[in-house]
Amino acid sequence: MGESQVVNQLNISFEDEVNMANNSKYKRWIEIGFNAVLILVCLSAATLLGELYYREGGKSTWMNSLVQMVGFPILFPILLLKKREEKHMHKNTINSNNKNPSVWMFLSVYVFLGILLGGSCMLNAVGLLHLPVSTFSLISASQLGFNALFSFFLNSQKITTYIANSIILLTISSILLVFQPDDSSSTDSSKGKGYVLIGFICTLFGSAGYALLLSATERIFRNIMKKRTLKEVMSVVIWQSFFATCAILIGLFASGEWRWIKTEMNEYKLGEVSYVMTLVWNALAWQIYTIGLLSLIIKVSALFANVITTLSVPLIPLLALIFFNEKISGVKVISMILAIWGFLSYGYQQYLDEVNLKTELSKAKEEAQLSLVETGLNHRAS
Repeated sequence: MGESQVVNQLNISFEDEVNMANNSKYKRWIEIGFNAVLILVCLSAATLLGELYYREGGKSTWMNSLVQMVGFPILFPILLLKKREEKHMHKNTINSNNKNPSVWMFLSVYVFLGILLGGSCMLNAVGLLHLPVSTFSLISASQLGFNALFSFFLNSQKITTYIANSIILLTISSILLVFQPDDSSSTDSSKGKGYVLIGFICTLFGSAGYALLLSATERIFRNIMKKRTLKEVMSVVIWQSFFATCAILIGLFASGEWRWIKTEMNEYKLGEVSYVMTLVWNALAWQIYTIGLLSLIIKVSALFANVITTLSVPLIPLLALIFFNEKISGVKVISMILAIWGFLSYGYQQYLDEVNLKTELSKAKEEAQLSLVETGLNHRAS
């Protein structure tokens, strides 16, 4: 009778844990789904607003780069709120054993990430200037392949068959776009293949730079920060955005483009108010996208966040067709199919990894349950 009571108590406890885990799992996936939608909507909106800026008379690549990061101050209230919560939760605890990195270490990390972010944004702005937005979006999908490669070298990410297949497909998808026929709907189609090639190269390097940024950030959190709370992630994003903004502002003034801003505003086809609102909404969209990206990095991983970002590959060309009447050539369709195939291959590998992890956790729970049963029985016997 005593043995059955022990087993029943353990089973009830285990069932309660399972129910709590299921409720937590549903809540987690609702949050992940919400942030994924946030990323897709805001990334699409930001990309289309960047294209609108160029189409209606904007010419400054420095300005289009600046709006991608200058909205970071809107993150300050969230950061301050999290700091207050953390201070309230840990006001009675003392962590004397935890040694934080030095100020100079933090500064060097933030400057490095800021320069990398600023360079990537600038390259993407140049790419968007010389390419139709649909082509730009498809080439940007190569970021997923670059992220896998950089994660292999920096974070010991395994290159499985599915990931290798994804890299190959995304590479072919990008290369195909070099050979597509001229698109007369492009704002810069009159400039010829030379400018298209410049746009292709800049977008490719911009995607590589942003993939390196994500992989480097992952390594920095693991080896330097050694924790991945919302407060820590937001601190990194705010400071890297600050230094990236400083770098872009230096470029804006050093290039002399700041002198043309007033003229550009006056000559903007949609009017001065629309010029300002295009830039403001663009900056806001990029920062909301950043918040969604941060949430996914914390709740899942940087790799998963990058996979969700790649889902915009079929979405942006369709929106460009609707809003800008861009033509989708046969080459673009093939490129889009290959990019989606590459995404699915990469996503399937992530699914397999999650299944394996769940299996391992389930086995560990079963072993722990059996151990508790044996301990209870031995205790009753004694």
